[in-house]
Amino acid sequence: MTLDLAERRARRANGLPGPSASENQHWALRVLTSPWTWVTLGLTAIYAGCLWWMYSTSIRATVLEEGVIPGLNPSAIRRAAQLAWPTLLAWVVVFVCLDRFRPMRTLLWWLAVGWGGAVATALSMMINTWAGQHLSIVGEGDPASGARTAVFIAPFVEEATKATVLFGIAIVLRYRLVSRIQAAALAGLSAAGFAFTENILYYSRVIVYSSTTIEAGDPQAALNEIVLLRGLKTAFGHPLFTILTAIGLIIALRARSKVVRIIAPLAGYLLAALAHMVFNFFASVGMDANVMAVIGWIIALSLAFHLIRQVLAEGRRHRDRLGDYVMMGWLPPEAVVAFSRQRTRWASLRNAVSYGWRPLMATFRLQRAMSELAQLRDAQVRGAIDEAGDGRARELLATAHALWPVAITDPKAQRFQFPKIPNPLRRLRRRRQMTPAPTASMPLGSPVYSPVDPRWGPPKG
Repeated sequence: MTLDLAERRARRANGLPGPSASENQHWALRVLTSPWTWVTLGLTAIYAGCLWWMYSTSIRATVLEEGVIPGLNPSAIRRAAQLAWPTLLAWVVVFVCLDRFRPMRTLLWWLAVGWGGAVATALSMMINTWAGQHLSIVGEGDPASGARTAVFIAPFVEEATKATVLFGIAIVLRYRLVSRIQAAALAGLSAAGFAFTENILYYSRVIVYSSTTIEAGDPQAALNEIVLLRGLKTAFGHPLFTILTAIGLIIALRARSKVVRIIAPLAGYLLAALAHMVFNFFASVGMDANVMAVIGWIIALSLAFHLIRQVLAEGRRHRDRLGDYVMMGWLPPEAVVAFSRQRTRWASLRNAVSYGWRPLMATFRLQRAMSELAQLRDAQVRGAIDEAGDGRARELLATAHALWPVAITDPKAQRFQFPKIPNPLRRLRRRRQMTPAPTASMPLGSPVYSPVDPRWGPPKG
């Protein structure tokens, strides 16, 4: 399907994608010609460069007027990474499971985690150090040693660097970023990557300091204390703050008012920086860690409850918007139940696994097409997309009609097919039944005798 110049411009103005021309190409050719392949490779190289810069900077000793701060060593960094990765893994599982109905690409998940763990951390390290030096703050701009830097500089710098990837995705793929759960998932992944790298630096410093300074006491006890504090008690910090920025951004993307589109992201960012500032202030003044953990996790659970409500609201939005297409006669009535309930979608994918690769991929593509169709209709109802979305809706409907006969849409009728285990006894019994019985000792006309009785015939006379 080709589009004329006016329609291409209209779609570009609304952020709508054009028809895919690579569906019939070989998968290797699609991978090589996809811009996502080269964007991922380029950003991965940048991530590796940022990590190497932080590593080379951290292992060098820092000379201050008060003395020399020893650099980190590879063994301490490896030990710290082993202690930091469980927290990262837990957050990745949480936010990937949160991104439902129309999950983002796996590459976007990786780009978000890598950005937070490499680029945002490196930028924050450079800017914090530069700002601390120019403001003549004790501690060389390091939030671990300069309380004023941690309170007045680090929150604004870190929240800006972590959220940069969200604004980049919103600029390039604003049509794909449509719900709060999507924005919260990407923001949480970026924050989890940031916290992972930051925890490695903090744990490594404790390992090196406690092993070289006798006043530190038991090195293992000091390490266990900071791992419990940063890895569990206050692990909510970075994800909670960055999600506040993401909520402001998604409110702006879904709003028609230009004023809201400008103010909402700024308000979300300032709220995140303020919350981060308050957190660092209480940590700097020596507030009890258990009290901070209780207050912080209560706020985090309140935000989690809000996001769960957003997941349920997304299901209702799918039901209403797909119902519009049912009323217009473009979709069958069973489409509303099949694609607006998350448990039904999961059951369809689970059952599709037993039918083979082709039904599984058809089910997955059909669910994504229906989610995009529902969100496209919702954007048109809100006025965020004009009549240029009608062409994209026709493409999605054509894709749905082509995939429907192959995909699994009713898990109650199309049940999971368990593999058939061969039964040798049943096969032997069937073979014995098919073997003809001996006829020498059987009387003619016996019920078990297969040939017709030759004496049978029509009545005489």
